[in-house]
Amino acid sequence: MEKMKILGIETSSLVASAAIWEEDVIVAEYTVNFKKTHSQTLLPMIDEIVRMTETQLASLDGIAVSGGPGSFTGLRIGSATAKGLGLALKKPLIHVPTIAAMAYQCYGSRYLICPIMDARRNQVYTGLYLFSGETFTTVMEPTAMDVRELMDTIHQTGREPFFVGDGIPVYREQIEQMAECPCHFAPAFMNRQRAAAVASLGAVYMKEGRIETAAAHQPEYLRKPQAEREREAREREQNA
Repeated sequence: MEKMKILGIETSSLVASAAIWEEDVIVAEYTVNFKKTHSQTLLPMIDEIVRMTETQLASLDGIAVSGGPGSFTGLRIGSATAKGLGLALKKPLIHVPTIAAMAYQCYGSRYLICPIMDARRNQVYTGLYLFSGETFTTVMEPTAMDVRELMDTIHQTGREPFFVGDGIPVYREQIEQMAECPCHFAPAFMNRQRAAAVASLGAVYMKEGRIETAAAHQPEYLRKPQAEREREAREREQNA
């Protein structure tokens, strides 16, 4: 029986990342956290890891893509790339929630895992997760919420949180001021999105049959783009 092979794609934030997972081995990962548009970087990154590992795209079993929330532009680029590859190769896509993949990087943690992505205006994209042995459980589904509301929710669980994500430098001081229990923060090497985590969790989902066609895949933004929200605000003011 041939080994399962998955391509992982992550473009939900400033980070651009691509990885190849093959039977619990990360064969390659290319991750860049720099101010370049994903339209410039993603396809060359995929091309590079495929070339370096001598991977035939036709040998992939599926394409795991970080499905949001996050940057609207970034998610659209990742989605379009995954859909294009899926359609061309006739391969299924695996929709992996961005927040869940971030939490999965903390595999085996005894803490309540709380990814936070800066959604601006004192809000974060977040979720809550727990590991019990190898069992990965969702305590709170990905959502956009106020930081104070998040802290209240964490306090209600009675567990010490472990924060991961680009929201940490923005909200760490507030979190520490509001905390009613010890808080823990991820170090740099596990503090951003990674395609390796997307591919690894995608493999779990694929084994559970949680796949979709390339044509059906759509990112989950959780809220409207800022430009659309600003337009609606202006319209409300004009009609007031």
